[in-house]
Amino acid sequence: MILECSQCRTRYLVPDSAVGPDGRTVRCAACKHSWFQPGHVLDLVARAEAPLAPAPSPPPPPPPPPPDVVIAPPGTAPDYDAFANEPPFRPRRNPARRWTMAAIAAGILMLIGAGAILWSGAPGLADRFGLQLGPAEVPLKIVSNAVDHRDLDNGSHIFAVSGKVVNPTSTRQHVPDIRVELKDAQNRVVYGWMIRPDATTLAPHGSVEFNSAKLDVPLSSKNLVLSFSGEAAS
Repeated sequence: MILECSQCRTRYLVPDSAVGPDGRTVRCAACKHSWFQPGHVLDLVARAEAPLAPAPSPPPPPPPPPPDVVIAPPGTAPDYDAFANEPPFRPRRNPARRWTMAAIAAGILMLIGAGAILWSGAPGLADRFGLQLGPAEVPLKIVSNAVDHRDLDNGSHIFAVSGKVVNPTSTRQHVPDIRVELKDAQNRVVYGWMIRPDATTLAPHGSVEFNSAKLDVPLSSKNLVLSFSGEAAS
C-alpha cells in the first residue's frame, strides 16, 4: 500500500497489514500532518469472475512493519511522530579525506618543529636549506691573511683566501660557513663562494683556520669581503 500525505505529497510504501482492513490514523514524518487512512478494500466481484486456479501454497507470514513506520491505534490521536525514524545506515567514511587531513596535520607539525630548531639551536642550518630568517649577528671574528693570487704555469690564474675564525667570548659558539664575495670597483658582487671551516664549534677564546682557492676568477674583482653565512654582509 502506498500512503500519500495530502499536505506535502510525501509518499510512503507500507505493507497492507500495517494499516489493516479497518484503517489507521497515521502522521506524515515530513510535515507532521495526521489523517485517517482507510483500509485496503478487496475487489470481490473481480475475484468471483476470475477463473479458478489451483490453490497456491500458503504464503509465508508477512514481515512485521518496518521500524520506520508506526501506526496509531484506531480512534486515538497519536502523540508521537508516526513516521519519524533514525536512518538504518550510517554515512560512509571517506578514507582518502582522512588521510589527506592527517598529511596536512603532519606537514604543519613538521614546519613548526623545523622553525623551532632553526630559531633556537641550529645557527646556519637555515642557509643550508635555502631558508632566509633575516640577518643574524655572529659573535665570532674573521681574521684574514693576505690574498694570494698568481698565474700558474698552465696559464690559469689562482685566487687563494686564508685566515682563521676566532671566538672572543667565554662560551662555546657554533661556527657558520664563511661567505666569500669579490666586488668590482662599483661595489657590485662579481664572484662568490662558501667556505666550510674544519670545526663546527669553537671553545671559549678558541680559533680555527680556513683556506680556499679558486681558478680564473673575474679580472674585474677589486675588493674581497668575508662574512658569516646568515649574517648581513658589510
